Amino acid sequence: MSAPSSSASAQHARPAHLLIVEARFYDELADLLLTGAKRALAKAGASFELVTVPGALEIPAALRLAVASGRFDAYVALGCVIQGETRHYDIVAHESARGLTELALRHQALIGNGILTTENGDQARVRADPERNDKGGDAVRAALALLEVKRCLGA
Repeated sequence: MSAPSSSASAQHARPAHLLIVEARFYDELADLLLTGAKRALAKAGASFELVTVPGALEIPAALRLAVASGRFDAYVALGCVIQGETRHYDIVAHESARGLTELALRHQALIGNGILTTENGDQARVRADPERNDKGGDAVRAALALLEVKRCLGA
């Protein structure tokens, strides 16, 4: 890859501004994911805004509105879908992931996916806990990595 142009260099110097869309269906897990995400953003020197939605299925719609605004460099989706006794889990897990993928591909949205899909609450707590698996932080790092690729490619 060649050296970035001066305008690309200026973009690299500008701190990233992200939008976090969090689903609050499981408040305790949402708090853990958000703590990890905020830590990763602070470490990266990035700013952010936060939007809250009821559940994982609402995240893609909220992100689509944000993408249309053009105000953000990248996006982070945080939420949790826990297996229950019905097939609703399959629908929510699949459709929220499909919605994020569609946004990323169709609208060139840089999205870190931090929507956990687990069999039970214990698995979710381990993954959400910033002192353990830190999936909220991982989602931020993924979004920032995509932003870096975009900036390096001059896209």
